[in-house]
Amino acid sequence: MDEPQFYLDTIEQVMDSEVNERMLEAMFYEFLELQHLYESAAELVKTQLSIYDNEFSMKFQRNPIHNIESRIKSPQSIVGKLQKKGFPLSARSAREHLMDIAGIRVVCYYVNDIYAIAELLSTREDFKLVKIKDYIQNPKPSGYRSLHLIAMVPVYLAASRQEVPVEIQIRTIAMDFWASLEHQLHYKTNSTVPPELRDELQSLAGTIAETDLRMQDIYRQINDL
Repeated sequence: MDEPQFYLDTIEQVMDSEVNERMLEAMFYEFLELQHLYESAAELVKTQLSIYDNEFSMKFQRNPIHNIESRIKSPQSIVGKLQKKGFPLSARSAREHLMDIAGIRVVCYYVNDIYAIAELLSTREDFKLVKIKDYIQNPKPSGYRSLHLIAMVPVYLAASRQEVPVEIQIRTIAMDFWASLEHQLHYKTNSTVPPELRDELQSLAGTIAETDLRMQDIYRQINDL
């Protein structure tokens, strides 16, 4: 089943059963446009990040970015989040209230690369950074580390210009390794992680953060040679 239809099936389940077909058809096209809009915004950010990465490679003979991934929040996730927050279930409501429908994950080699990429993004006049959460300097209680940005990205359609929020998460390989495994433990299983294991996960996050800084220092010393 394609995603726009899944939106409609999900919405129909939580709305009054007497919703007429014309309304559902209108919702179908609204969500189809929503998906296209956010996919376009994500592609613009990915393209710009690739340009920066290639420029670094040409000037400094190395790439700061290990890989770039993008995702558009799933239909059930959008509907569930709107429900949880008590907002209307519509494409317009999603655009007004959700800032993380489009997401980009940038995995860098070193901590310094994270801030260099963030600085480059902030210098673009058409990418407006509206929110920054630095979980590297201020980790979450779980030990999670990453730099989160929300950028308003202009998407030029045939008859209009739309500004679309894109969440950009920038982290090192080590941070991504920890976050991926921690996510599996918490969200991919039905069991609750015991307090003593949560403490161990937090301790490991600290060890990984120290390793990140040591690797960066080793790189600096080798580069100086």
